[in-house]
Amino acid sequence: MTARPPYIAFEGAEGCGKSTQATRLATAIGALLTRETGGTDIGVRLRELLHDTSVRNMHPRAEALITAADRAQHVAEVVLPALEAGRAVVSDRSVYSSLAYQGYGRELDVDEIRHLNEWGTGGLWPTTIVFLDTPDEVIAERMSRRDLDRFEAAGADFHARVLDGFRTMAAADPDRWITVQAVGSIDRVAEEIRSRLEERGVT
Repeated sequence: MTARPPYIAFEGAEGCGKSTQATRLATAIGALLTRETGGTDIGVRLRELLHDTSVRNMHPRAEALITAADRAQHVAEVVLPALEAGRAVVSDRSVYSSLAYQGYGRELDVDEIRHLNEWGTGGLWPTTIVFLDTPDEVIAERMSRRDLDRFEAAGADFHARVLDGFRTMAAADPDRWITVQAVGSIDRVAEEIRSRLEERGVT
């Protein structure tokens, strides 16, 4: 049986530069570039609700279910067909964002979030995760330059828990996760990402 091509996810805190780096990598290796949330037409509508700053009373469980619904559609409509067609996939965020944001950030049970998304994705998780770890002061400076959406405006304590969640997951699964310090120029970070992926035979 022929192995599927890589399914690479970029993860990190708000303002870490993952969208830029995901685009750079996908272009460099000829992969399909996609994102969560909002990687499908249905997902765009769900994303609008999730990120709307006028929504002030969404329960964390409802948030977790909406993100899982987006992911279920995304995997079925975009990710799995691309992989089965022999094309690599690079995604700006993935299931691990739900573990970080709704699990660690909103303080829901991480294992429950994991089980919900295992069902929603049919067990299809990224094969490699690139975690862009960024110092708090760098993120704070970048975030000060933009209009904040509902997640970005959630507060420092929330984002500290999210970042701790990413770091905890990366440390627990070093064979799947690659941690890159997202400091310095965009080119420097991109070069390190490519080098680390090549070392593992991913690209």
